[in-house]
Amino acid sequence: MLLRVALAVAVLVIFVYGLVDVIRTDGRLTRGISKPAWIVVMIVLPVLGAILWLLIGRPRGSSPQQNYRHPTAPDDDPDFLRNLEVRRRNDAEAARLKKLKDELDAKAKDSDGGQGKHETDEHDTDGLK
Repeated sequence: MLLRVALAVAVLVIFVYGLVDVIRTDGRLTRGISKPAWIVVMIVLPVLGAILWLLIGRPRGSSPQQNYRHPTAPDDDPDFLRNLEVRRRNDAEAARLKKLKDELDAKAKDSDGGQGKHETDEHDTDGLK
């Protein structure tokens, strides 16, 4: 009795695993026959179909999860991280240049004594000294 139950569970597990594996595999990657034909074989010959699928039809060197590309989170995307670093550097450089410009403007304002022009310019409006 226990042997029958164990055998029935094993057959069911092999059948379900094989059928789910066929369904999740990309149709362009199946070997031997087409994907719909593999599904028919799995339903008509449950254990033999699953064994044949695993030996003959399944794509080599890949699991079904590798056939699907899932969206990548931004913190896992190397291009995003590289662009983020470049953007951070550019922002830091822009802040540094703004700070230097503000310091130069402040120095120029202090040396002018608050006036917009020097009292002794090299060139007058008529171009003479």
